[in-house]
Amino acid sequence: MDAPENRHLGQQGNSESRRSMVVCGVIGVAVMAAVDEIVFHQILGWHHFYDRSTSGVGLMSDGLLHTAELLALIAGFFLYADLRRSRTLAPAYAWAGFFLGLGIFQVFDGIVDHKLLRLHQIRYGVDITPYDWAWNIGGLVLVVTGLLLGLRARRSGRTGSAAV
Repeated sequence: MDAPENRHLGQQGNSESRRSMVVCGVIGVAVMAAVDEIVFHQILGWHHFYDRSTSGVGLMSDGLLHTAELLALIAGFFLYADLRRSRTLAPAYAWAGFFLGLGIFQVFDGIVDHKLLRLHQIRYGVDITPYDWAWNIGGLVLVVTGLLLGLRARRSGRTGSAAV
């Protein structure tokens, strides 16, 4: 049986791993929201976050999405800086969380926003089936990448701090 101090270190390592994963997951969600908003809403102009009203409401909804993504990014980077300051960042878990965040945003957007709530579609005036498949499969690839990175980190026991 582990000595009490070893159990404490194991629990602390688990906590560091979890916190690194969650913090970088928040950053991943914010980054993917920014990519979606910048590329699909602004550059390509394919849709707004909410397309079931006037273009003014759609533009306002994009502004609210942009505000939320910036707040999440700022909060995520402050929390990341705290992990670095306290030397409790677990880099392998942080990368896993980042990819999970990217993919979770994309899959949530593709299934919940596009299909269940019908807030918007990826594009209008075209057959959206290939766009839906590409968007959701891309999101699933990111989620699987995050899961595989998390499993690899867990198997290798990488929970300690490192400079990233």
